[in-house]
Amino acid sequence: MARVDRRNVTQYWWDRHTSGLSLMRADFTTHEYPPHSHDAFVVAITEAGGAVIKSRGEVGEAQASSLFVFNPAEPHSGWMGASERWRYRSLYLTRSAIDEVARGLGIESVPYFTRNMFGDADLIESFLSLHRTLEDGRDGFHERELLIGTFGRLFQRHGSGGGRIPLGPRDQVLLRNVIDRMTARHDDALLLEDLAGAVGLTTFQLIGLFKRTVGLTPHAYLTQIRLGAACRALRKGAPIAEVATDTGFYDQSALTRHFKRCYGITPLQFAKAAAA
Repeated sequence: MARVDRRNVTQYWWDRHTSGLSLMRADFTTHEYPPHSHDAFVVAITEAGGAVIKSRGEVGEAQASSLFVFNPAEPHSGWMGASERWRYRSLYLTRSAIDEVARGLGIESVPYFTRNMFGDADLIESFLSLHRTLEDGRDGFHERELLIGTFGRLFQRHGSGGGRIPLGPRDQVLLRNVIDRMTARHDDALLLEDLAGAVGLTTFQLIGLFKRTVGLTPHAYLTQIRLGAACRALRKGAPIAEVATDTGFYDQSALTRHFKRCYGITPLQFAKAAAA
């Protein structure tokens, strides 16, 4: 039996909005997966090194430029090959999670995949971002947006069969209604599906509507609303930790991170400048 280095092998579970979704982050120096299958829909993304994957009688290289997707109950195997390390992340969606994603996309069934390996750099980066965000577990709104958006693009680009994902309407009235709700409730723990449902859209349609009309995702737009509210509160001398919670950020560090990324300075520096 091959020796398995499990020092950095961790499995995380996330069921805040979607039950049946699990995450794994693995770092192998030597390992071999015998032929096996999962009840879940599997997506695997290599971060460093690589491995050899066999499925449907074909052999492929798992490396940073490849995305692997396996349908439920689809047999596959893997081994290290010539690589001295294999660091990867994977997502496992059971039937309940798959059904939940389908509802978010506005389809009755998800596509079937006739291939297992895809060289799609944009999707690879999106799945890595999704995995890291779910692992962090600090922003349910962003998690949901990435989950539906990333799987929606995967299904549209590479899936076969399943339901056709309907396009969202180009309607400024709908956009205005959602923005008004965001502005009025920016300090709440908003849910993406609630905003979409309030205007009769699926979550995937809402994401598309924002990208087409304002050039930002709903999460990015909501962050801008919250940052604006934070600036107004900081000008009045409110404590930074209080401002963070009162404007909808997870904590002070989350406010600081977004504030500096957007404005190039920290909330403390902003507050001092405003006071002066």
